[in-house]
Amino acid sequence: MNPKIKLFESFEALNSCVIKCRLCPRLVDYREHVLPKPKFQHEIYWRKPIPGFGDPKAWLLLTGLAPSPDGGNRTGRIFTGDATGRFLMKMLYQAGFANQPICESAKDGLILKDCYLTAAVKCVPPLHKPTPQECRNCAQYYHNEVYLLKNLKAVLALGRLAFDAYLQYAKMQGFSTRNMPFRHGAKYQWGDRVPALYASYHPSPQNTNTGKLSEEMLLTLLEQIRAQSSLPAN
Repeated sequence: MNPKIKLFESFEALNSCVIKCRLCPRLVDYREHVLPKPKFQHEIYWRKPIPGFGDPKAWLLLTGLAPSPDGGNRTGRIFTGDATGRFLMKMLYQAGFANQPICESAKDGLILKDCYLTAAVKCVPPLHKPTPQECRNCAQYYHNEVYLLKNLKAVLALGRLAFDAYLQYAKMQGFSTRNMPFRHGAKYQWGDRVPALYASYHPSPQNTNTGKLSEEMLLTLLEQIRAQSSLPAN
């Protein structure tokens, strides 16, 4: 952890800071001016950074890259209100991490157990591509989330860029990240001093509709992570 970065000692304090962040002018401008899809044109969009969500006692952290324009940027909760979130939540429900397979709004009653969801970049970026500097600006919040998850044993990175973000975290903790290529199902460990890293293709429609990532693939990986973390099924 960068010693110059202030660490918040609670999710309440951290998330309060996150939603007020305006460090990246390009992202601020984009998130505040996203044009709603026709079916959402009568809704009031969140249009702020998206804090993480889930069980503060989680042993598993799932990390995406950034919110989507009409998902998190609209609903105010990560992986909520879009096709990516629906696919992911269905698998988390089947694997015993969620009380329901529904994730349509921040008030839909979703409760996560043993897992926490976040994004490495808290604001929706144009073309789904944050700049390297934007990623660095947001890393302080992502790293603080890892710090606050005291029971964390494993991190599942959803997509290559989320995978790279966690490697950067491990590197900042003083661990080598050489020879750790991204591939679905990959696992990398640094002993007990930092949570193990697992990799999955991102559950975006581009991957799920083409069969690059199937329900069986993701569910199997979630079950493997639970078994390899020596934790019983719920």
